[in-house]
Amino acid sequence: MKSEAAARADFSRLRYAQCWEDADALLAGLDVQPGDTCLTVASAGDNTLSLLTRDPARVVAVDLSPAQLAALALRVAGYRELSHAELLELIGSRRSERRDALYARCRPLLSADARGFWDRHPESIGNGIGAAGKFERYLSTFRRWVLPLVHPRARVTQLLRMPCPEERVRFYNEVWDTAPWRALFRAFFSERVLGWLGRDPSFFRYAKESVAEHLLCRVRYALTVL
Repeated sequence: MKSEAAARADFSRLRYAQCWEDADALLAGLDVQPGDTCLTVASAGDNTLSLLTRDPARVVAVDLSPAQLAALALRVAGYRELSHAELLELIGSRRSERRDALYARCRPLLSADARGFWDRHPESIGNGIGAAGKFERYLSTFRRWVLPLVHPRARVTQLLRMPCPEERVRFYNEVWDTAPWRALFRAFFSERVLGWLGRDPSFFRYAKESVAEHLLCRVRYALTVL
């Protein structure tokens, strides 16, 4: 069986080091029951592993990308070998100077293919595996180099520290949502730039709406649930 997606995009590289969907919504929608058998796309592994919290009999993860399977495999090894705090260090959620040592402990639990992938990417281990994907690097570029062009760090911090959703939305509408912000956002998250730096142009083959406009609406919604 041939895959249209595999013929149009390169799946040899790690595209997603994290899953960006809401695992709670996934679990609610699937209504997984104890003893079920679940079939899932591996991606970075987060959603696949979340299914285990519902006590299924079996979870089968498939993916066109060996890199994504390696991402899932390392997470599984981390859960088995590391403490919770150590796993957060390996992923990059906490500062760490010992990620190489943590990976060395997980490495014997990996398949030859997964070991080969991560052995070829020591810089991804050192920076935290949760930042290793093409999409995560794209978002990091926006945060580090693009966002400061229109909003200084102090303003970003001010927005994130507001405890009240209504206050955040008001701040966004009155202070944040400027013409330069919208222009920059539309440019950086356009299909052309997102396809080049973040995903793959072929992934938008069946898109029927502006990605940037959809994301702008989602930004405002996210402020109500932070």
